[in-house]
Amino acid sequence: MKRFYKQVSVGEADGGWRVLLDGRAIRTAGGRAQIVPTRALADAMAAEWAAQGETIDPAAFFYRDMADYTLDVIAPERALVLDELLPYAETDTLCYRTDPDEALWVRQSAVWEPLLCGVEARLGVTFTRVSGIIHRPQPAATLERLAAELAAADAFSLAALKTLAALACSLIIALEALREGADIDGLWAAAHVEEDWQAELWGKDAEAEERAAKRAASFAAAAHFASLARA
Repeated sequence: MKRFYKQVSVGEADGGWRVLLDGRAIRTAGGRAQIVPTRALADAMAAEWAAQGETIDPAAFFYRDMADYTLDVIAPERALVLDELLPYAETDTLCYRTDPDEALWVRQSAVWEPLLCGVEARLGVTFTRVSGIIHRPQPAATLERLAAELAAADAFSLAALKTLAALACSLIIALEALREGADIDGLWAAAHVEEDWQAELWGKDAEAEERAAKRAASFAAAAHFASLARA
């Protein structure tokens, strides 16, 4: 698609902010008013439009697409989204480890245990650690507390959590990524302890590394989206 606008700006609207192209407000893919809660997020979305050349690159609109996803999908289907997020905690990557006599278990414990213990202390919960792949349920009280944590999140945070949890296969890591001052690179590394271990043993694959880099960029962008939405 050819670029069809000259000027990009940001304006206030209904208690929020929106991007304007040649003074005209943008709507979401679903036809809703594209109003976001902070100027910081609107500025980031406007920057995506402003950076376009003569031909628009649809893949260059991460923040716009996340905002549309929030407004068109997350906000109208909040209860469904909560139901989809909680199962990540039931099979959280950080709780499933190899057998204690394996070298990988030492790496997993060194990286994952501080994260788990920190969340346990912050939320007042206990997670079940599992050696092997056989499923063991998490305590009902833990799941109830996590459900309450999710229920208290706004739609923009929930949109970010959906992306973060899916990429990390971990609700724990996703929740930590939304905290102020979170170590995003460290959290992404924690989510990929096993992949990094395999690469150390068998060597790195160029295509796999390229895919991982794209996923890491999406993880960081989703965390930043949530940060901008509450700035």
